[in-house]
Amino acid sequence: MEHRIVFAGFGGQGVLSMGMLVAYAGMIEGKEVSWLPSYGPEMRGGTANCNVIVSDAPVSSPIVTVPTAAAVMNRPSLDKFGPLVEKGGILLVNSSLIDIKSDRTDIDVFYVPANDVAAGLKTPRAANMVMLGAFLKTTGAVSPKSVMDSFLQVMGENKASLIPINEKALEAGLNAV
Repeated sequence: MEHRIVFAGFGGQGVLSMGMLVAYAGMIEGKEVSWLPSYGPEMRGGTANCNVIVSDAPVSSPIVTVPTAAAVMNRPSLDKFGPLVEKGGILLVNSSLIDIKSDRTDIDVFYVPANDVAAGLKTPRAANMVMLGAFLKTTGAVSPKSVMDSFLQVMGENKASLIPINEKALEAGLNAV
């Protein structure tokens, strides 16, 4: 099985971290992975996305042109990546910030109020983890346990105190779809 994934949004929304967590989780699970970030020169507030591939077979190229799944955190990302998802694929839309519906009828579309759920947890910055939980539930690309096992590798030891709230946000995302 091969998952070709795009995580996209504004810089500062944690989309690159989402991709890194999935890539590291795939490595923990013994899968072949790649992670390729892309961001505008503005960084925070500019556009950001990453291509992630998680596969049972070697990955020949890190570039994702036709994703099997996309998780988009803002409207420009929906406009850019929504049309690229392959037929039968999965599109996750942050319905807290995106006020339109996808016109795709050949894919499964899930509307996840990621920012609203994170705000309800009193941790608005965890919206990416809410979306990641929804992504894990709908794709099965890697396990939630592997994601949390990779947390300190991706975020660093100094973020250990954030593990409990990120676990709650991930769980909330799993339950949001």
